[in-house]
Amino acid sequence: MARTPSNMLPLGTPAPDFKLPDTISGKSLSLAELKSDKATVIMFICNHCPFVKHVDEGIVSLAKDYQAKGVSFIAISSNDVENYPQDSPELMKEEAEKVGYTFPYLYDETQQVAKAYDAACTPDFYVFDADLKCAYRGQLDDSRPGNGKPVTSKDLRAALDEILEGKPVSTPQIPSLGCNIKWK
Repeated sequence: MARTPSNMLPLGTPAPDFKLPDTISGKSLSLAELKSDKATVIMFICNHCPFVKHVDEGIVSLAKDYQAKGVSFIAISSNDVENYPQDSPELMKEEAEKVGYTFPYLYDETQQVAKAYDAACTPDFYVFDADLKCAYRGQLDDSRPGNGKPVTSKDLRAALDEILEGKPVSTPQIPSLGCNIKWK
């Protein structure tokens, strides 16, 4: 299992626009349709990565807690499905239903969206403020497969709390760590 860190998109970077198919609803959805006027979390994930599987329940819990506060969550998979068929759109839908995603799970077939966000790994987390400027990027928390630390989502929760309070994010922004995106 590769251990690839986030590239850490510069803070203040505007969220790159996109329109991608949602594997759950079957609709093509855009950032403009999905964003929140409070905060928007964009996550690059996939079905097969052990780092994503390790935090899946934490992501679902985090999303439920913060969607109730007006935060939007968007998951995107950009992996090459020719070489990694377990990440195909059909299986993405199955995975989303099995795990209980309460947010869209978009498929980035061309990988252009991952490149626009400078995404490097799964999971890779970005939080954009009300103006769609990058306010946080990095890890969910310090739990990793096999390190014995519980999944708490503490880093992302702290960042979201500060954004919702209208404060700059003071949480140390530590790169996420996971499997590399499977580029074509």
